[in-house]
Amino acid sequence: MYTVEQMISMAKEAGFSAAVYLDPATLRPMKEVRSMCASDQCHMYNKNWACPPGCGSLSECADAISRCKSGILVQTIGDVEDSLDYEGMMETEKRHKEAFLVLTDRFRKDGPVLPLGAGTCTRCKDCTYPDQPCRFPEKMTHSMEAYGLLVNQVCKDNALPYYYGSSKIAYTSCFLFMEPAK
Repeated sequence: MYTVEQMISMAKEAGFSAAVYLDPATLRPMKEVRSMCASDQCHMYNKNWACPPGCGSLSECADAISRCKSGILVQTIGDVEDSLDYEGMMETEKRHKEAFLVLTDRFRKDGPVLPLGAGTCTRCKDCTYPDQPCRFPEKMTHSMEAYGLLVNQVCKDNALPYYYGSSKIAYTSCFLFMEPAK
């Protein structure tokens, strides 16, 4: 198992703008967040194995989190001209997802990890949900929201800013480990 300092260093090497220790005890899956998922604002509810209801019940997600002993919270921060700068948002999201997949693959080689990303799993162009099982369950990643986590609260509880001003956007993910960091 890596030390916290090693995990943070690895996150920065992968391309994240920020990384901090995440105490899993601060994670509180909330039914209200799951209700936001059910409103289908991101258009993935009931369309992907990594999103509700395919990802399991909130109690199953809470149980998975409860088995984790340590973690890191990571962010990619990008510049945007304003709140309508779709191109800037998509560029930052792309960088975030690329770094997230790189670090997910690296951590998975070394032991059990629960990677929770920003948005749904995008390993496959088209998800098989609900007609066929996931093609790559060992590579699937869920979103923090799918696990009922209110991202801005997770950031606050772990001393990482969530909002950086109107000219910035931040994408946030986390990695939870079954063993405590050294």
